[in-house]
Amino acid sequence: MKVTVITAVLNSAPYISDCIESVLMQRHPDIEYIVIDGNSTDGTVAIIKRYSAHIHCFISVRDGGFYAALNTGLNLATGEIIGILNADDILADTDVISTVVENFKKNSCDAVYGNLNYTNRDNLDQVIRIWRSKSFRRNSVKYGWMPPHPTVYIKKEIFNKLGNYSMNYGHSSDYELILRFFYKHRISSFYVDKLFIKMRLGGMSNGSFKQIFKACNEDYRAMIFNDIPFPLLAIVGKKLRKIEQYL
Repeated sequence: MKVTVITAVLNSAPYISDCIESVLMQRHPDIEYIVIDGNSTDGTVAIIKRYSAHIHCFISVRDGGFYAALNTGLNLATGEIIGILNADDILADTDVISTVVENFKKNSCDAVYGNLNYTNRDNLDQVIRIWRSKSFRRNSVKYGWMPPHPTVYIKKEIFNKLGNYSMNYGHSSDYELILRFFYKHRISSFYVDKLFIKMRLGGMSNGSFKQIFKACNEDYRAMIFNDIPFPLLAIVGKKLRKIEQYL
């Protein structure tokens, strides 16, 4: 099975090499790698070009932001399976993609996902939070549960059928897609109890109280759109679930 990995990047010069090399080190023989850059100005483009022989598609243009870039990658993707790898993150070991493919084949499902470690921004071996997921239960979504989006691999045909990332939910666009695919349209999924991703802390939705409030509002609107009952309860549950991730 051919797997397309998409990285959207903007000004990530200190980390983009680690990200790219974690893809190039994968043992699975059939990987299409697409990198969409938002017109970086910090040397990121020059670093990416060093790997041009191994990147199947590279575009660097000013775009509509992170999720617009992901949608560009999705529209270009030719793989049967799609995965998103953030520019600050890495695949945890060389067998992540082969494990994903093996579980798609064994379980005949629409999506496969695993676990994620949050790490110190400058030391990927210093684990700060562990997001150990679990098998999908639709009822859990009502109480704020979701699989770790960076670990989720989904069949391309599902995107073709249900759509790409919406531009209406800000930094919660990945959460809205999870709700739409997993909850509203009930795609089939399989959880693998394996570390898929090492993620540096300091993502888009982390930061000030104002940013947290904005993220909650975007989550709320995504829940309303996807018919989540008692969305305020789900928002509280979503935040409380982070507590158990700390070591």
